[in-house]
Amino acid sequence: MHRAINDADRPLRVAIVIPAHNEAATIADIAARALAFAPVIVVDDGSDDDTAGQVRALPVTLLRNERNLGKAATLWRGAMHALEQGAEAVITLDADGQHDPNEIPRLLEKAAAHPGAVIIAARLRNREATPAVRLFGNKMANFWISWAAGHPIADSQSGFRLYPAEVLRQVRVRHDHTRCFVFESEILVDAAQRGFGIEHIETEAIYPAGLRPSHYIPRRDTTAIIRMVAGRLLRRGLDPVALLRSLRLLPPRRPASLGNAQTRTV
Repeated sequence: MHRAINDADRPLRVAIVIPAHNEAATIADIAARALAFAPVIVVDDGSDDDTAGQVRALPVTLLRNERNLGKAATLWRGAMHALEQGAEAVITLDADGQHDPNEIPRLLEKAAAHPGAVIIAARLRNREATPAVRLFGNKMANFWISWAAGHPIADSQSGFRLYPAEVLRQVRVRHDHTRCFVFESEILVDAAQRGFGIEHIETEAIYPAGLRPSHYIPRRDTTAIIRMVAGRLLRRGLDPVALLRSLRLLPPRRPASLGNAQTRTV
């Protein structure tokens, strides 16, 4: 596994997890480029095209869901497999070409500077390439998820991230087939509430020609995310302190040291 050096000069063992559902057109290229930086785990989520066949010639670990279980379950399966193999951090990226694997070293550099934090590759460059409806939705999601997390989050909907192993071990977030895209929002909220930091690097918004339609189903997935955020805020009395922190009107919660996060701090 790729080794990056953190600020304590301790090597970090990293694995890359790529969830894939009907991504035969792009998965081989993305996986091959990612392999330049760390071992790759491709999780084929019940595809009915040649997604699995496209990576069989590559030195990747291929896991297959017999049926489509959704992104949450697929990401979780890949991440847990990485931890079982000794990974100390897991990088996730999508298989459709919207994430540039060449940005992985920058994620690792940021992780070295902020041990124990979730690192998000935030799509802040070339944002004019983002379809207007998606951009509006992303901004709205950023506001509400930042509030629930009590931490400003630059791009809550980016699936290109680095998760420290300790975050994955401690979070309590559902990842069954009903959670789909809720998982990636809720894990940020839960991690922040447990005292883990959330940092970001700036990356480019990429919408290549011929990009397949998104697996995101607006009515279903947006409603599920809203319910998750509302539920967490209502259980905490709307948490006005978290709102002020998310707007940078109060200093952020002091991040927990790696392996020493609290169950919840306010």
